[in-house]
Amino acid sequence: MQSFYSEVQVQAPRPFAFEWHEGEHAFERLNPPWDRTELLEKNGNIESGTVKLRARVGPLWIGIQAKHSKFVRNEQFFDEMLGGPFSHWEHLHRFESSESGGCFVKDEIEYKIRGGFLGQWVAGRMVRSRLQQLFAYRRIVTQREIEDHFQFSDQSPKTIAVTGSTGLVGRAICHFLKNGGHRVIPLQRARPEDSSDQPCWDPATGKVYFGAGINSVDCFLHLAGYSIADKRWNANIKDKIRESRVDATQKLARAIVDEKRVTESFVCASATGFYGDRHDEELTEESKRGVGFLADTCEDWEAACQPIRSAGIRVVNMRFGMILSAVGGALSALLTPFKLGAGGRAGSGKQYWSWISFFDTLRAIHFSIMNQSVSGPVNFVTENPVKQRDFAKILGKVLFRPSFMPLPAWGARLALGEMADYLILASSRVIPKKLAAAGFQFVHPQLEDALRFELGRIQPTQPQSTSSL
Repeated sequence: MQSFYSEVQVQAPRPFAFEWHEGEHAFERLNPPWDRTELLEKNGNIESGTVKLRARVGPLWIGIQAKHSKFVRNEQFFDEMLGGPFSHWEHLHRFESSESGGCFVKDEIEYKIRGGFLGQWVAGRMVRSRLQQLFAYRRIVTQREIEDHFQFSDQSPKTIAVTGSTGLVGRAICHFLKNGGHRVIPLQRARPEDSSDQPCWDPATGKVYFGAGINSVDCFLHLAGYSIADKRWNANIKDKIRESRVDATQKLARAIVDEKRVTESFVCASATGFYGDRHDEELTEESKRGVGFLADTCEDWEAACQPIRSAGIRVVNMRFGMILSAVGGALSALLTPFKLGAGGRAGSGKQYWSWISFFDTLRAIHFSIMNQSVSGPVNFVTENPVKQRDFAKILGKVLFRPSFMPLPAWGARLALGEMADYLILASSRVIPKKLAAAGFQFVHPQLEDALRFELGRIQPTQPQSTSSL
């Protein structure tokens, strides 16, 4: 029998931390994107319930069943595996108050690998490594996410409508907000006049339907927009990119104001493409716009929110930089060539890439919704933009792969067309002046730490141990 132990201290009261673990989406928030474990079915809750999962192990999907028991509110709950890759698995979650007014969240696991001595010899080291990475990830999420929500616990929970809720960021922020106690209304694309009672919005008219009996929301989080990186650009694709952002937001803004659908804030996506290609110039929210298609689109996209701002509603324009995620976006696209040893400098490699970890992206969105002092354009990037050649070296280091294979500018343009000049070869050295001034603290201010977190290569620094019983 093997044992594993992990603990993390959270600066929030024990009942608050326990309630977060009771949340509907606690599993989704604690499950790393690189772990490839999916929740298939859930019955009941952590007091008394069962779950069915499936986990990817190499090329295979393995089914897992577990049940919850031994529930003591604010103190503990227990998971026992009924079927899966282990012949024995028991996981006790314990919560203890600390002298500082916070609490300790402790995980105590006993497990036995199938196959006896041979199974332990073949898979034991892999299981230990996976547990160490899993709980290194969980400690960070548990600590920072609970503390983020507790920071604003003096405010009443918000009702928040979300467009783009099926996208990479949209799906995750819905889980983040719901598990923090907020009421989240994901809006699908449809005509509100249709017979379905599902909350929806119509980009062609801007009309929204929040569901029966809901006339307004506290916050409207607008993330919808046609992807700028899925297809090679041509006139038609560029029209779709612009229309889905500028035209749809203009109509949405008018409808929201005319029908008084939002009471507190309108938080809308934008991008650091606003600044264009600026070489080594340090850029803040006060910097002038750049030139080119993305700069034009971002400027008009943000201007489309003006009717809402004129109505006295707080508007935040989130200028996203490169969002680092293992399952979508630019980093995901880079992983295959880098894992094959074909990564390296793109173009001159001197261009600045401004980035933010996926986890900090969700935290910054929540912070912008809850902090009334945040308004106008806000740069969603860390304070440490890096040159592309340094990004390549650090990614190669994290993946244990060489990173010396150059991609000349002409090769990037040949592969991606016009898109290459905007997304790969352009330089934008962007600083998050407003987030810093408002007191937001990044979990991942350094690129290597962010990549390790997002890719499952974390270097453990907190208490955890594995031993034989």
